[in-house]
Amino acid sequence: MRVQRSLSTQAETPMALTIGNFDGIHLGHQAMLTRLKKAAKQLNLITCVMTFEPHPREFFTPNQAPSRLTSLREKLELLTKLNIDRTIVYRFNHNFSQISPEIFISQILVKTLSVRWMLIGDDFRFGAKRAGDIAMLKTFASKHNFEIEEMPNFAINNQRVSSTGVRNALTVGDLNSVHQMLGRPYSISGRIIHGAKLGKKLGFPTANVHMRHNRIPLSGIFVVEVKGAIASTPAKIIPGVASLGVRPAVYTNGKPTLEVHLLDFNQEIYDRHIQVNFLHKLRDEEMFPNLEALTTQIKQDVENTRNYFLTSSPQFTID
Repeated sequence: MRVQRSLSTQAETPMALTIGNFDGIHLGHQAMLTRLKKAAKQLNLITCVMTFEPHPREFFTPNQAPSRLTSLREKLELLTKLNIDRTIVYRFNHNFSQISPEIFISQILVKTLSVRWMLIGDDFRFGAKRAGDIAMLKTFASKHNFEIEEMPNFAINNQRVSSTGVRNALTVGDLNSVHQMLGRPYSISGRIIHGAKLGKKLGFPTANVHMRHNRIPLSGIFVVEVKGAIASTPAKIIPGVASLGVRPAVYTNGKPTLEVHLLDFNQEIYDRHIQVNFLHKLRDEEMFPNLEALTTQIKQDVENTRNYFLTSSPQFTID
C-alpha cells in the first residue's frame, strides 16, 4: 500500500475514495472497504482511503477527545492487510479546518485526487464548521462527473457497530463483544523497551511495550497472546499475561504502561516490535500492602492464564 502524506501533486490515476478516521478498523469499516474494492474493480479504479492525523476532535478539543483504538501505524498496517491501494494521511490543522466544502470538493476531490467514485457513511460531514453534507456532495458530484454512494450502518444482533461501541466495551472489559465488533481480538503493538525490571526481580520478567496511544481505552490484568517476539518466526503466537494501566501497586502517579509476561519464554527481545492481542480480562488493577502480596497475586494471575489457555485454546500446550 502506498501512503501519501500530502496533496501537493495531482493524482496520476482516477480513484475510488472513502473518507473517515477509521479508528479501530472494525467490521463496519471493513464492510465499507469491501464495497470500495468491489466498486473500484468494476470501474477500473484504484482504491484510496483518506484519513486524518491528528483526529479532528484531538485538534479542536484535545482534553475531551476519545481514546484511540489504533495508533496511526496500527491503522496503516490493518489497511495494508485489507489490500487498499493507497492511504492519504491528511494533516489536520487550522488551515485545513478552514477549507470550505465547495473548495474541498472542487480542488481536492476533483482536481487533485481525480475521484470518480466515492463511498461515504450516512453521517458524513465535511468542510469548515462541518457545513458540507451528503446533499451538497451529491449536487457537486453530478456537476463534476463522479458518483456518490452511501453506506448503510453495519449492525450485529441489531446493534450498530461503531468505534464508540468498541470503546465502551473495552472500558468495561467486555472483550468478547469487542472481538465481535472488530472481527479480531483487540490489540496494541509497539517496540520492546527497557523498564524498571521489577517483574524480573519478583520472578516474572516482563516485556515493556512502547505505546503511541495518548490515552488507553482499557486497563487491568489480561490474558494475551503475542506475535512478533521471535525474529525467525514472527507469526508464532506466544501466550502471556499482561498488565495495562498506571500500576498503582508500584507508582503513585504512574503513566499508562503495557507490560507482558510471556509464559515459558526466556529469550531477549529488546527492540522487537510485537503485537499484543487481548483475549480475556482477569481483574482490575489494584493496590497491595507490600511486594510479597503483589508477588502472590502475580502467581495467581499466571496460574489463571495457564488455565485459560488449557480450557479455551487447545492449540496451546503449556507445561
